[in-house]
Amino acid sequence: MAGEDRIPNIYFSDVFGVPPEVLEEYGAFNVALVNDLPLFVDPFLLYDSQNPAYRELHDGIITYLCFLRDRAVAGELTPGSISQWLLFKEIKQNWLGFSKTGNVGTGLGPEFARALARNLTAVFKDFGNETISHGSHLEKLGLLSGGVGRDHLSDFTTNLIKSYLLEYTQDFALAYVRPLQRARCRVERVRFDYDTQRWQADYFELPVANGDYVILTPKEILTRDEAWINQTDLLDHFHSICVSLPDEVLRTQVNEHFYRQINRRTKEKEKRAAAMRTIEQFHELLDYYIRWKEEHGSEAHRSADAKVRETHQQFVENIKALVSEHLAGTEFYKYDSSYEQSMKRVLYLKHVIEDQGGHRLFYVNGQPIKREVDLHVMFRLTWFDNSADLDLNAEVNNGRGPVDFKVSKGKKNASLVEFKLAKNTALEKNLQHQVAIYEKASDAKASIKVIMYFNDSELQRVKDIIKRLKLADCKDIVLIDASPKASASKADDH
Repeated sequence: MAGEDRIPNIYFSDVFGVPPEVLEEYGAFNVALVNDLPLFVDPFLLYDSQNPAYRELHDGIITYLCFLRDRAVAGELTPGSISQWLLFKEIKQNWLGFSKTGNVGTGLGPEFARALARNLTAVFKDFGNETISHGSHLEKLGLLSGGVGRDHLSDFTTNLIKSYLLEYTQDFALAYVRPLQRARCRVERVRFDYDTQRWQADYFELPVANGDYVILTPKEILTRDEAWINQTDLLDHFHSICVSLPDEVLRTQVNEHFYRQINRRTKEKEKRAAAMRTIEQFHELLDYYIRWKEEHGSEAHRSADAKVRETHQQFVENIKALVSEHLAGTEFYKYDSSYEQSMKRVLYLKHVIEDQGGHRLFYVNGQPIKREVDLHVMFRLTWFDNSADLDLNAEVNNGRGPVDFKVSKGKKNASLVEFKLAKNTALEKNLQHQVAIYEKASDAKASIKVIMYFNDSELQRVKDIIKRLKLADCKDIVLIDASPKASASKADDH
């Protein structure tokens, strides 16, 4: 096996010398201490849990939101109190979220704080006292437009259950992490004191890597992409909600409001906008939707469990196999200039994928990866062994729009690397316009465009685009064939 002499550390189990089976038995997700993985805590999984500790966490979230509601209704959400009660940093130490490089996100800024305060004041005065749904839910505050997005709710939830996550991690660390790899850490804003109306700090014995502590998260409260209660799903079920409304008067009013906004020529996007305006007019629809989601809570756990297992397969098992079986100990981790190294890594990756069976690692449950952002995260997880002082930044925005990666070694030695899926509908536009602009804006000496395809039709599409743009001789466009490969024995039969 390539790289047996040097398997670099990516995951918690690698860094802290803990067998993955121990983490699995404990119930914690084996996070990558290189880059965030696209998972987050779904508060509905706390609400609907059989574990009383999780239900207590959800009760605590609602208690805090009711406290905020009361302050909002009383007009006590001043700029100072908003800063104290609603402004939170992203908890980067759990290594989960939407960061494409590293683990630093934007956190819960002033816009989120103002949006939440506005919703509690103007829209959800009855929050905590609902009569239609069976319980109260934080996600309700994100169902309307207005600045409370899924990443905000995820960060907010994680902050409100931070004390539990720290204790959960501390218990694991004391049992399984060597004393030299853990430390007593002071953590700010751990629990809220309702008497003083202030957040308090506390100390925990936690695993420490690269100068910061690490937080573990139970897999059974995680999901991917969207929470069980979310705005996209609400709009998807808008018509079925309207049909099932038990109040005939309300049902008539809702239908009249919606159908006044559309006609036969109305496009689907416009219909969804009309549905959202109707929901904003009749807030009862939110509670009927939430009750329906509550009554199908068992599906939330099955769906989340499947998503977490797929994420583990794609970003843990597949990346481990890619690194340990194909990349570790090879020229992939040797360095020259940033451009030469970037191209070397791309070409070696192409060789692994096309000639050494690496294509299998870009499939989950027999299906190829569907999103470019997943390709970017997978690329980042292989780039971690950065001993030559190269800097790798994702989604660099230099005033002309973001590029996937900027690889640099000093200001005068920079390369741009874009990873694209062949099926990307904006691929031609990207090749034609964007990269030349990026090169000028970033002072990069070269840019590499990597395009991955999974079948012959995708390959033909890319070839046609390259031909139209007269880029056939461009050495910086690299095509990677990740299509299923016939085994050697089957190939011989033909």
